[in-house]
Amino acid sequence: MFDGSELRLVLLKLLSEQPRHGYDLIRAVEELTAGAYSPSPGVVYPTLTLLSEMGHIAEDASEGSRKTYSVTADGVAHLEERANEVAALMARLAEMAGERERFDRAPIKRAMMNLRAVLMHRLGEETLKPETLHAVTAIIDDAAQRIERL
Repeated sequence: MFDGSELRLVLLKLLSEQPRHGYDLIRAVEELTAGAYSPSPGVVYPTLTLLSEMGHIAEDASEGSRKTYSVTADGVAHLEERANEVAALMARLAEMAGERERFDRAPIKRAMMNLRAVLMHRLGEETLKPETLHAVTAIIDDAAQRIERL
């Protein structure tokens, strides 16, 4: 989805909005893409370590086992230097979300699998009459035409 430098910028941008821990960042990216993309912990946590080593983020004092991070002044400066790149990355995430919301394929795939199963069962009957075959064909053709007119 992203190369290393792009993910660093996305995470840094999200941290500039509010302090977060790794899991919050994963959820934030997932929300920005409407569930189309969720970075793995195996990518996010090493990236946070790298951002910390670069001086772009700092670990906040926190209770519990989760480390919360905030952007440093160097991190803010880095974001400002790369503002156009950050804007393009955030637009790319928003585009993914829009695409996902416009066309979530899961219900259509389910319906197509249901149709396939019914056709395989019905057309596999030994006593299938030619009239039934023609009726099934007419129903499928009608559905195709109705979908095309939507």
